[in-house]
Amino acid sequence: MKTKSLVPGSAAAIIAAVFAVVLPILFASSTAVAAPQVRTRVVLNGDSVPVSFNDGDSFRVLAGTYSGAQARLAGFNTLESHGPVHQWGTWTTKEMYVLAKMAMYHGRKGVWHCTSDGKTDTYGRMLTWCPDLAESLIRAGLAHVMTVDDAPGKPELIKAQREAQAARRGLWAHGIPPFVLTSLHSVEEDTTGEGTYNRLVSSVDGHSVKWKHTDRYDECAKICQMIYSVDEAKVDEVTESVAGDTKVSAIVGKLSRPDLRQAVFEFARWRHTSRAIAEDRRLEFEAYLQAKADAGAFGTGSRQPGSCMVHVPFERRYGGGRAACLR
Repeated sequence: MKTKSLVPGSAAAIIAAVFAVVLPILFASSTAVAAPQVRTRVVLNGDSVPVSFNDGDSFRVLAGTYSGAQARLAGFNTLESHGPVHQWGTWTTKEMYVLAKMAMYHGRKGVWHCTSDGKTDTYGRMLTWCPDLAESLIRAGLAHVMTVDDAPGKPELIKAQREAQAARRGLWAHGIPPFVLTSLHSVEEDTTGEGTYNRLVSSVDGHSVKWKHTDRYDECAKICQMIYSVDEAKVDEVTESVAGDTKVSAIVGKLSRPDLRQAVFEFARWRHTSRAIAEDRRLEFEAYLQAKADAGAFGTGSRQPGSCMVHVPFERRYGGGRAACLR
């Protein structure tokens, strides 16, 4: 059976044409000479400075007060541009790689207005806010709204994303997963002792979920968030069981019955814990519901992949020693 395209005819033709031109370039021989650094100008804290975009959501400042700083642009996220690693719906990883590169080129073609106080994230990147670029990329379907916690994104960005999704632009042309998988970390990559997690970002409002795990991923392994079919009657049964269990009363706090049911539903659907549960009690709640799932309390419904990524350790993403799946 053929899958019906979710892209309007003219848009589909444009995307196909772009892929036809860009794919051969992106997957050219790894022996090709590296392209010279491309300079773009942004207005950073009121000063016009040259920068170099290496993907759609980050750039290196080349002059001025913050010369040499790597900036991570806040409020949104673009796909990884080190290789074909993202996939959902009927997209292929190579097609989504083209979308990642298109986001980078989009950043290079404008003059954007940005602000930063110089503070950095956990990777040492200067956090920078470029509202005009963020909205432009999101509206074009080349980026999605993202926060690094469970708070929703900025209303104007959520509005732009809803518009892009309704029009099936860019990322959303071949399906809208409930969450976008934006990063993968194998268990041996935990250098802090605080545990390993992958990041999932809501395609509705941009809030982040930490998918905590103890799994070891092979290089080039494809990892997917699974979406489970839900038996509403089973959700009701588990909700009543949780509400009547005094052992979990401290975990769920004073949640109303509808909010508790929603938390149970979210676990049954996605196997992660609702924002309605206090952050310091989420692992307990998840373990409690996982035990119920293991005992068959949610039934034996089917599951299907949502957003997926290919795992490649950071040291194998660039240069001559790149992983085979990136070449």
